[in-house]
Amino acid sequence: MRVYCAADYYHASRVAANIISAQVIMKPDCVLGLATGSTPIGTYEQLIRWYEKGDLDFSEVHSINLDEYRGVSPKNEQSYRYFMNSHLFDAINIDKKNTFVPDGMEQDKEKACRDYDEIIRSHGGVDLQILGLGHNGHIGFNEPGSAFGKETYCVQLSESTRTANARFFASLDEVPKEAYTMGIKSIMQAKKIVVIVSGESKREIVKRAFLGPITPEVPASVLQLHNDVILVGDEAALSAYYEAVR
Repeated sequence: MRVYCAADYYHASRVAANIISAQVIMKPDCVLGLATGSTPIGTYEQLIRWYEKGDLDFSEVHSINLDEYRGVSPKNEQSYRYFMNSHLFDAINIDKKNTFVPDGMEQDKEKACRDYDEIIRSHGGVDLQILGLGHNGHIGFNEPGSAFGKETYCVQLSESTRTANARFFASLDEVPKEAYTMGIKSIMQAKKIVVIVSGESKREIVKRAFLGPITPEVPASVLQLHNDVILVGDEAALSAYYEAVR
């Protein structure tokens, strides 16, 4: 695993954007695995700036997102499809027909998951997967205790995750209780994985995930078994990791 320590969130976002842009330049028709939430916003903003300067061309890129709330319309401002359109897709020249997010409106859970797995397979898998890291170690919506062998599935969101996401909704009651997510197996099949972390609140879970035992109780710990992981973070998020390895 390679680790890049940046001074702050802005610089960490720039490092992550550099890795993504290199992937796009080296393989213009690459498949990017994308994430939502507050962590990658700075990375997407940097990619947009470079696109506007003429440094990047996304016209042949395909993207496959990690997850989506079940029962939430893509037109809903809290849906992850809406998030991706607002924070990246609307501002670059990617063909939206080549951007994929789980179908949150599909009520047949098994069908929704089968269909998404087929999308991943039909595109030859993910070249570069972007991940955030939850305070409880979740990646995507793979909560503590998630089996490592799962592909796309419907997950019951933990109260801690729902509480963390409640800031985006009018109240906790409005936060969906289920979501479709790429499973650990799907994530681990990506050729390269970039994990972005920021802030002191992530310092302990970063240490547990990347230096602790590999266990389903810390889903991100399985990333220790992947042969090409890049951890990008600011000094605050990586402080406990560096204290432990020194």
